[in-house]
This record gives sequence, C-alpha cells and structure tokens, in this order.
Amino acid sequence: MALRLHLCEERSRLQPVFSSLARMSYSRHAATPSVMSRRRHRDFLKSLLIIFVVGGPGCGKGTQCRNMATKYGLCHVGLGQMLREEAQRSTKRGRKIRDIMQQGLLVPTGLILDMVSDSLLSHPESSGFLIDGFPRELEQAKEFERIVGRAPNAVMVFDCSMETMVRRVLRRGQVEHRADDSESTIRKRLETYYTLCEPVLAFYQQKNLLRNILAEEAPDSIFVKCCLVIESLQ
Repeated sequence: MALRLHLCEERSRLQPVFSSLARMSYSRHAATPSVMSRRRHRDFLKSLLIIFVVGGPGCGKGTQCRNMATKYGLCHVGLGQMLREEAQRSTKRGRKIRDIMQQGLLVPTGLILDMVSDSLLSHPESSGFLIDGFPRELEQAKEFERIVGRAPNAVMVFDCSMETMVRRVLRRGQVEHRADDSESTIRKRLETYYTLCEPVLAFYQQKNLLRNILAEEAPDSIFVKCCLVIESLQ
C-alpha cells in the first residue's frame, strides 16, 4: 500500500524522466542538480517489481499474463498489443511499424523502449509489472538495465513447440481477423524469434533469472506454474 501511494506521488515528476534516461549520456564530471534528480528517479524505478514474459507468438503468454495480472494486482504491459494498436494509426510511426510487422521483422529497440517506459509510468498505482513480449533481442535486455539500473526480478519463458504455436496463431487470426497472422508471416516471426532469443536466454541464465514454463499443457496447469513463480517473488 505504501508503495502504491509513493508511486502516485512521484507520477508527475517521473513522466518525462524515463525516456530522457534512455537517451542521456552520463558525464564523468561533477553532477549537476538535474543529473542528480535523474539519478533519484532511476533509484525509484529500481523498487518496482518487474517480470519479463517471453515466448514465441501463440505460446499462450498473453492469456496467462492477463490471468496473473487479475489475481495479483499487477499491470500487464502487452508489447504485441501496443505495437498492433500503434500500427493501426495513420501516422508515420504507425505505418512504419505496420510494414515491419507484416514482414515478420522486429521493431527497432529505441521505439520499443519508449513504448515500454511510457506504459510503466502511466500505471503508478500498480504493485508491479508483467512485461509481455520483452525483451525481443539482447540489445533490448542490456539497454533496459542501463536505463533502469538493474535487471528484472525474473524472466518467465514459455516453452512451446513451433507447430503448436503455428496452429494456435492461425486459429487466433481467424477469430480476430488479424492481417499479421498468415502462416508464412507466422513462421518467419518464429524463425526470427528463435534466432534472437537464444542470446537473450543465455544472458538471463547467467543471472539465474529464468523461470521456464511448459506451455503445451492445459491453461489451468500452466497458470498454476505461473502463480508459483509470482509467489516466490513476493
């Protein structure tokens, strides 16, 4: 409760800071008042409960993140959903994201970090964050730690076969009429995911942060395992 109150009090001062941290270059000279202020804000961000949730498209992490968010009062930051919403906007950035997603490629790190940080700072009432679909490559993992000053509390990895994910995403695309869910695009996205995720997983394995979730099982069984991870951090 105290953390939530403190988050609300800091909201107005934090909003412009996170994005500026991503672009600032730290000086070796004496710290100015503004630099000291940024450092205080970065220290504050270190207190947040942050869990990364990774896995290929169709592994079921989005569904489980929503379930966990409801049960534990966490904020679900769905990177894929944010990107799709942005891609639907008739803006230069929206068109760029739409073209990238239709090709099955990854959106640039700088843009991803801006969207993630905006989402974190817009939910100061939350007791913690489930960042779904992040990081997507090693550069994003390292840049996040540079900005915030620490690693996430844990990284949930949803382990699922490619054929299962393709089947699930095709079914989802038929239900939700999503243009980016054609089979050729899905397979390309999965190939890109597997290529880029290996160094990310190795990076977090060295930090002992990986929590593997077998995602081939029934949704209720998967949720039980997710809950065990959350409760081990509380």
